[in-house]
Amino acid sequence: MQLPPVVAAPMAGGPTTPALVNAVAFGFLAFGTCSAESAREQLAKVRGLYGVNLFYPQPEPARETVERVARELGASVPEADVTSGFAEKFDIVLEASPAVVSSTFGCFSAAEIERVHKVGSEAWVTVTCESEAREAATRGADGLIVQGPLAGGHRGTWDQNERPDERPIDMLLHAVRAETDVPLIAAGGVRTREDVGRLIAAGAQAVACGSAFLLADEAGTSAANRSLLRSGGRSVISRAFSGRWARGVETRFTREHRDMPAIYPYLKPMVPDNTYCLVGKDYGSLREAPAAQIEAELTP
Repeated sequence: MQLPPVVAAPMAGGPTTPALVNAVAFGFLAFGTCSAESAREQLAKVRGLYGVNLFYPQPEPARETVERVARELGASVPEADVTSGFAEKFDIVLEASPAVVSSTFGCFSAAEIERVHKVGSEAWVTVTCESEAREAATRGADGLIVQGPLAGGHRGTWDQNERPDERPIDMLLHAVRAETDVPLIAAGGVRTREDVGRLIAAGAQAVACGSAFLLADEAGTSAANRSLLRSGGRSVISRAFSGRWARGVETRFTREHRDMPAIYPYLKPMVPDNTYCLVGKDYGSLREAPAAQIEAELTP
């Protein structure tokens, strides 16, 4: 599939809206944390070519670790769905047959990729290292979203117990390109058209930008987070946002819990007041403008 140089990356939890996806040449709906009902509603509002991203099911974190963290926080162990409702939302997405269906936190099985192909869609997989890229290519992925360490939001590592690869996105692109000829989409830390041009020259077919659209007029970013992002600053990578490695605005909770273990998705319901804003590096340069204008300013 021929892609524009800039793709609007999926931002789960509210920032990505159908209006944002409709405003750009190609964008992704973010179904990682939404309900099946919300997924249907969003699909009914989107038009043209677009993609949909899903959080892939993962193993339960160690029960004793979850219980220990709950005791330390003075909370009870909550109910949590490690599948993120994947099966039901996967069926809903295939009914809509978007141009692309992508996964984060894991890779579609070969059988699931075959189902994606049967409805005429492409299957993309988020990868953070060469071994993930090789496995995704072996299973039949049509595109690999190579996510670097400066990306805002959750890191896409397949195993939440692993420390994410810290090599710069340019280096990761070269390393993954040496392993496979599957089309690559670069992601992480992009703020300018020069960044986009550099990554395309490094071998990316397109560049996925998420944080760059957080202050777009059409984004569903909350008023509180918009105010926080306007103040500018440095983001940090921590498990204290959700129990999984993620990059966002540093908070008191992230400072006090630097050694939070891997317990996603149990952490958030344990501390509902632990509000946070996930964003990539150097967020003081984010533009407030219509999404189409931001896209144009990013396009070489």
